[in-house]
Amino acid sequence: MHIGDLDGATLVVMDGLMFIGGGPAGTAGGVKITTAAVIFAVIAAEIRGRVHVSILGKTVAPEVYRQAIAVVVLSAIFVGAATGILMILTDFSLEPLLFESISAFATAGLSTGITAKMTVAGQLILIVLMFVGRLGPILFASALALRERPLLYELPAERPIIG
Repeated sequence: MHIGDLDGATLVVMDGLMFIGGGPAGTAGGVKITTAAVIFAVIAAEIRGRVHVSILGKTVAPEVYRQAIAVVVLSAIFVGAATGILMILTDFSLEPLLFESISAFATAGLSTGITAKMTVAGQLILIVLMFVGRLGPILFASALALRERPLLYELPAERPIIG
């Protein structure tokens, strides 16, 4: 069976799995399973009303979950922007274009078969997305981890309405 023939629900599940990707020490793309685990732990802690985030009996440092949130949000912005641009440049629908974008970002190598039918500009966007997806989250997370600068002052706290 060809991937382009799969049901839309199956493609959405595959989108999620590709976006998460593989382990952090491997060559797989995506945001990495450890980043996704930290995000799920943050959500679980928030739902339970807990101040501290913990995974398997260990507390996760606030810097780590802030980095995880930043990596996931920036990755989603890159994939979303690329998909939006591809929708403008091509006549394909959202579903296959999103699949192609996430597959490129995650360097999964899967395709619904539309890449060859895209314009050169569309193919170049996917190439850039592959490069960003492979190096971007790693470099961004490393830069955030190495960039810690202590503030010499503290701003007043504010509690905006969320949701």
